Amino acid sequence: MSDSQLKQQLRADMIIALKARDDVRVRTVRMVIAAISEAEVAGKQATELTDAQVLDVLVRETKKRREAEREFDAAGRTELADKERQEAAVLADYLPAQLSAEEITAIVADAIASTDSAGKGMRAMGPVMGIVTPATKGKADGSVVAAEVKRQLAG
Repeated sequence: MSDSQLKQQLRADMIIALKARDDVRVRTVRMVIAAISEAEVAGKQATELTDAQVLDVLVRETKKRREAEREFDAAGRTELADKERQEAAVLADYLPAQLSAEEITAIVADAIASTDSAGKGMRAMGPVMGIVTPATKGKADGSVVAAEVKRQLAG
């Protein structure tokens, strides 16, 4: 079984970053490759991750960076927050283009219409998120999407 294209791209980019002495990119890509390797050996049997699974790892690692950045900013640790921001920026290079607020609003509205959830309030959150999540995975922050679903279901 061969490596996913995304994983191959990460390895190639790490070599380029090493040669360019880009410490932030080397550190970040190395961390992601380690997280991918960890995911591959987790469970009962080691498996190669698909591009979609590698993307899941990238999304998870990006989310960790954003959360750490907020925590460090709140604690007044700007140098550590900046480090997390730099790493998140490197990871963003490997993620799909992010959806705009208008695109998220439209996806949520379509999901509410297709599940006939208008006027059902928060009880409809599960079915709507079931449709919205795959459409926005890796392209939008899950908390932003959930907030928009709640806003539209409440309205």
